Amino acid sequence: MRILVVINGDYGQRHVDNLRAHTPENWSIAVWKAPRLLPPIVDDADEFLPPQLPASDLILSLGEHPGVATLLPDIAKMTGARAVIAPIDSAAWLPNGLARQVEGWLKRMEVVSVFPKPFCTLTERTYNVIRNKKPYDHPLIAEFARYFGRPRFEVHVDQTEGKIASVAVLRDACCGCARFVAEKLVGIGADDAEFQAGMFHHHYPCQATMGVDSDYNDTLLHVSGNVFKDEIAEQVKPFRQIQYLVPAGRVEVTVHQEVSQ
Repeated sequence: MRILVVINGDYGQRHVDNLRAHTPENWSIAVWKAPRLLPPIVDDADEFLPPQLPASDLILSLGEHPGVATLLPDIAKMTGARAVIAPIDSAAWLPNGLARQVEGWLKRMEVVSVFPKPFCTLTERTYNVIRNKKPYDHPLIAEFARYFGRPRFEVHVDQTEGKIASVAVLRDACCGCARFVAEKLVGIGADDAEFQAGMFHHHYPCQATMGVDSDYNDTLLHVSGNVFKDEIAEQVKPFRQIQYLVPAGRVEVTVHQEVSQ
């Protein structure tokens, strides 16, 4: 699969570095760095695009400016790409209205696009979570999502000590956060793993925004953190100790009855 990654800042470069380190051998990664200074809406794409871009199957748009998204139809036309992933880790970079507009432009070109919000909610069939979850059906996007998107772990717990012995990353977040969290969780108790997964996610640090997002009524940072916590919680659930809370003043009485015949 030939992937063209469009970036214009440090956020995108971080993803590129992780992709290049961990993509399957049959993938190729090309990068185009868009100008940092762009108008909000680009009227003449030729003014900002290079004379040519490499032929590509999939475009991964990681721009840090709304103007980058408006270039995507022209980039798809230049490269022959059949699918676009344009994650929304900041509504300032890609507002919902612009995402819908770009999706419509690409659809008219018969190019399938997804806009995972945040990026680490992407799976082989859906993106986003809770009431915002959306389905999609495209083999190229699904192939990308087999390896990068909503983190999947395989956690092994030492049952003698109740601590995590190892964590395998089955699917990484594109930014590399899942590998970071997996490494840090080794040695953590099963009872503490869910909470610590959220803390390590923040410490990476996650680059999703802290502003409250209207779709979730929460920050995208917290939405992303909960994705990690939920995955780890499910993995360690069989190994957590069951704790019973006894209300103050209540006395548990056990009655043993002997039955004689």
